[in-house]
Amino acid sequence: MADETTPPGTDAGATPPPAQEHQVNELTPTQNAGPARPIDFLLDVPLTMSVELGRTRMLVNDLLQLGQGSVVELTKLVGEPLEVMVNEKLIARGEVVVLNDKFAVRLTDIISPKDRLDKLS
Repeated sequence: MADETTPPGTDAGATPPPAQEHQVNELTPTQNAGPARPIDFLLDVPLTMSVELGRTRMLVNDLLQLGQGSVVELTKLVGEPLEVMVNEKLIARGEVVVLNDKFAVRLTDIISPKDRLDKLS
């Protein structure tokens, strides 16, 4: 009779069969796989890009007084470059242009990767 820890159909006193050696074949790249680039999986990650025209600070009371036709003065001067942000991080500066009846930004200065990393810390 087998005890509770012995699998059914086996003898509790029998020795288990010897372990068999298993060979694993070496992995090789597939024929049609192009050169692997470690960051390819990041190319489809969505990012939010925004362009900042300027900023201002105001009291809640002043904000509540705004209406159609109100003018809000910003801190940027005319001709100053706009800030191009990706996920709220400065990556470039540029100027406003019109392209196909829409606003666009012509990049005039790209922030270097070193400077971007320095600002993170």
